[in-house]
Amino acid sequence: MPLLTSSVDPGSPAFAANAARMTERLAEVRALEQKVRDESSSKRDRFEKRGQLLPRERVARLIDRGSDFIEFCTLAGLGMHDDDGDKAVLGGGSIIGIGTVSSKRCVVMASDSAIKGGTIPPMGLKKSLRAQELARDNRLPLVYLVESGGANLIYQAEIFIEGGRSFANQARLSAAGIPQIAIVHGASTAGGAYLPGLSDYVILVRERSSIYLAGPPLVKAAIGEDVDEESLGGAETHASVTGLGEYLCENDAHAIATAREVLDKLNWDLASPPRDAPPPRYAPEELLGLVPADEREPYDVREVVARLVDASDFLEFKAAYGSDTVCGHARLHGHTVGILGNNGPIQPNGSVKAAQFIQLCDQSGTPLVFLQNTTGYMVGSVAERAGAIKHGSKMIQAVANARVPKLTIVLGGSYGAGNYGMCGRGFDPRFIFSWPSARTAVMGAAQAAKVMEIVGRAKLERAGQPANEAALAAMSEGLRLRLEKESTALFGTARLWDDGIIDPRDTRRILGLCLDIVTEGAARKLRPNTFGVARM
Repeated sequence: MPLLTSSVDPGSPAFAANAARMTERLAEVRALEQKVRDESSSKRDRFEKRGQLLPRERVARLIDRGSDFIEFCTLAGLGMHDDDGDKAVLGGGSIIGIGTVSSKRCVVMASDSAIKGGTIPPMGLKKSLRAQELARDNRLPLVYLVESGGANLIYQAEIFIEGGRSFANQARLSAAGIPQIAIVHGASTAGGAYLPGLSDYVILVRERSSIYLAGPPLVKAAIGEDVDEESLGGAETHASVTGLGEYLCENDAHAIATAREVLDKLNWDLASPPRDAPPPRYAPEELLGLVPADEREPYDVREVVARLVDASDFLEFKAAYGSDTVCGHARLHGHTVGILGNNGPIQPNGSVKAAQFIQLCDQSGTPLVFLQNTTGYMVGSVAERAGAIKHGSKMIQAVANARVPKLTIVLGGSYGAGNYGMCGRGFDPRFIFSWPSARTAVMGAAQAAKVMEIVGRAKLERAGQPANEAALAAMSEGLRLRLEKESTALFGTARLWDDGIIDPRDTRRILGLCLDIVTEGAARKLRPNTFGVARM
């Protein structure tokens, strides 16, 4: 057994400083997530008066008691549109995640109707599309907990066209043989009426559900008809007249219990039990202190691997060749995996080594785990003459075309094309999470600012004008500060560059759950048809 041996001293001042900085960053993330929950919980009285459960209470009742629930994209849209990133932190107006319902693993997507009535902002739409992508890629049933005022019309230009993709996805999921269950807790109107219409099973709540293309005021304005909400599209109307709903329930709790019954009766495989696996030889708490507080200071990615994989057993691949790129085989919660990590920029030799390793894992059907911390592909005349572009392209080709599941953790730097070669969001990893220390950008802020300063000075020189050094320095510093902000983990997670920012100590657990999900999905046989299930 090739066991990794750690050289980190958890009792050192440097380790303590690193852990303190990571804890500080993590606390900022958790405080923002708590603001989303607090905003939703602040409407409790209103929901109780209506006899309703809060959206997060609905999710909690749906999921099997005591089971794991991985929530995704918790800070979608942070600092964008109506989310000011401070007092009004909205979480994209929805809750999405993967959990077990009646012992069957499912994707759950719930409108957070306690936040702006569950209206959908642009990043909230992207969040819902991600939920559908998770269901499709992992062959998981999808449960919608619906109560929404529909698209936020202030931002309709950013929502309308892409919004059609959510309905196309529903039709394709049904045709692929992936069940969709919609519980309509409240309003699902206008374009949103198609969400239950395109679901396979619809559960209605008496005197609460309302589903129609146009509400009473618009009907009156359009055709002069006076009609009340229940007659137009209430729960009893859709249960007894239109046939849109299969089940009519008395309240939220009854509707959720019915959804659990529907899933229980589906001929669908159960979630696999946890695998027996020896833990790493080093404590997960030590992951807090591995990343230096100063991001310019290097660290050995093997120290991270030693705290993630079973028994800290890691068979390194071509250890002496292209050593800045670390590749190797391991087991994680009993699953065989291929791991790629960075100890600096990706050199040409590291590129071809990684490309070969990725292809070998693809050949054997071994999932890939990418641990990103790189300044990108090496630049300069030595690297260029060694074939940096040619060999880097081989690595990118291998990542793009590998058929096995790919899981990415952004530990630190994710710069330039290194983000691509190490399976960033654009390369469709099955799951991608960030540590609070993550940085993602085309290049480092200081380097980008210096480049623009050099370009600006050269432009003035070509025009025969004297360089204003003070102005160039001010421009450079302003750009550096902006790019520093735009490369943070919070900036990226707001734009769904990842599936969420995780506590480093949870990395092994989350990767284990994700590997369970992808393994089950690969083995699951679907029963596709041509057009999906039409409502009768």
